[in-house]
Amino acid sequence: MGYEDELPIVDVFICTADPLIEPPSIVINTALSVMAYDYPSEKLAVYLSDDGGSELTFYALLEAARFSRHWIPFCKKHHVEPRSPAVYFAETTVSGDGDDDEWSMVKRLYDEMENLIEEAVKLGRVPEEIKEQHGGFSEWRSGANSRDHQSIVQILIDGRDPKSVDIEGSQLPTLVYMAREKRPNHPHNFKAGAMNALIRVSSAISDGAIILNVDCDMYSNSSKSVRDVMCFFMDEEKGHEIAYVQFPQKFNNVTKNDIYGSSMITTYEVDFPGIDGNGGPLYIGTGCFHRRESLCGKKFNDSPKVELKRGLNMSPNDNALNLQERLKVLASCTYEANTQWGNEVGLKYGCPVEDVITGLSIQCRGWKSVYYNPKRDGFLGIAPTTLAQVILQHKRWSEGDLQIFLSSVSIIDNLIPTGCNFQVSSAWCIPFAYAFIAKYANSVFESLQSGDTIRGWWNETRITLIKRTTSYLFATIDTTLKLSGIDNSSFAITSKVTDPEASERYESELIEFGGSFSPSFAILAILTLHHLACLVFGLKSVVFGGGVGGFEPFLMQLIMCGVLVGLNMPVYEGMFLRKDKGAMPGSVTLTSIVLVVMILRRRLRDMKTGELRALTIMNGFRKLFK
Repeated sequence: MGYEDELPIVDVFICTADPLIEPPSIVINTALSVMAYDYPSEKLAVYLSDDGGSELTFYALLEAARFSRHWIPFCKKHHVEPRSPAVYFAETTVSGDGDDDEWSMVKRLYDEMENLIEEAVKLGRVPEEIKEQHGGFSEWRSGANSRDHQSIVQILIDGRDPKSVDIEGSQLPTLVYMAREKRPNHPHNFKAGAMNALIRVSSAISDGAIILNVDCDMYSNSSKSVRDVMCFFMDEEKGHEIAYVQFPQKFNNVTKNDIYGSSMITTYEVDFPGIDGNGGPLYIGTGCFHRRESLCGKKFNDSPKVELKRGLNMSPNDNALNLQERLKVLASCTYEANTQWGNEVGLKYGCPVEDVITGLSIQCRGWKSVYYNPKRDGFLGIAPTTLAQVILQHKRWSEGDLQIFLSSVSIIDNLIPTGCNFQVSSAWCIPFAYAFIAKYANSVFESLQSGDTIRGWWNETRITLIKRTTSYLFATIDTTLKLSGIDNSSFAITSKVTDPEASERYESELIEFGGSFSPSFAILAILTLHHLACLVFGLKSVVFGGGVGGFEPFLMQLIMCGVLVGLNMPVYEGMFLRKDKGAMPGSVTLTSIVLVVMILRRRLRDMKTGELRALTIMNGFRKLFK
């Protein structure tokens, strides 16, 4: 009992930005999964930041609050895992304890809630009869939209209210909806701005000593996670040094051979455990438990352990309606003016990967972090299911990483690639060949040791190549434009919505190219066709130009070109063999063929011109010496 009394208050932050890209049904499943944690409900508060300012998301959370009265006691009674109702009901048909009637009843309530939400989303609005049931919908009567609206703060479940109980009479966790103020003439700093507004609003309600932030599609997969991390924060010897505990980012929809390399398996199974022994891992933006004081800018000092528990800041006599009005100031777009928010306090602004740079700044203030990768994954999300989503996601990440690289905290590493412009018969071939073979042999070994497959490693190698020629290129262009003051970066959200046919192709591990003309796909198609043409002409030169011996100076380039062609076989299939909707758009294929033909004609013409010049010079020398 004493241990339970010492547990600190935990605030959970969930961020969403667009009800069309991030459907409310996904968002509320994440919210319900963390509301049902195996943790004292009176010490748990869940906050949803809706940067879309959508009444649809508010309505979905309101329905989730009602359903939680049944869902939370059901989870705790039957030890449900995972506690996302959508995932749980998809995986089970009975409760496991023989109480099929209760399972059926809760399932029916969930289906009813899901249908109500999906109907509202299809309509694009909340029915008027539903709006009349809750005063919070009045916030949208002023014509608010996603880019221009006032602060909205609604306490849907008041954790201090004795009436906020489930169907069995147990206390429910606090649940709060927040849409910070948005005005076209004020910068809103994307997710970092939303997180900082949540820090301020939560400090006036529950003021949890520990803050967990999760993406809206990253549901809790283990109800024990919040208790597990307390073993780190509450450790009597080293707990006071820890700023945050980071879980790996994992997904529940990755295919067997991980067609898009989304799992980053060697990063989470090899790299992060290694970094854990050297000050701790990076903060990766989701699945991370923070010490509030370190997130708010406090420097580490080796003093005795500070009490973590903290407490509710709301007075028992404070009316929730009045409190909501006062909290709106904390979520206003002018509150941060002339303050250190986004600089020394809270998450840092000015970088698309606000999580990474924030984590680095925390470590620079003397704190340490912990990487925790339990056998049962703590959180599971939705991996991108199309190539366009993958390219967009990595463009955002690489743009942020490039900005960090160009900043004052840059660490230059691993920039010089292994060269391959040497002759096979040369002695210099040995060290280069050794480095090349050792690098990729080690890569294969690490992947297999981490539970990947050979085909999975091959897929990841392909995606790495694609990212380097598309995501990194456009990230460099956007960063250059931003640094030169020509344009400002925008935060692109990866869509969580996928067409059913595209989902089937994803499950079959077919790369999804379908859609309209894309510059990224055009660049990819041009490069892959050029590699194929170079391989064909190279082989022709070997066969008809005197054999391998005459082509020996370029043999290594020919081999590398063959590897590139092998890696890009799915691209050729998408361009020429596939007939489904996920094939490469015809406009991209046609454009790439025309451009590659033009490039090759120009190169052949230049080669012929060079040969004629060489012959002319040689004839001149012959005449001179005659």
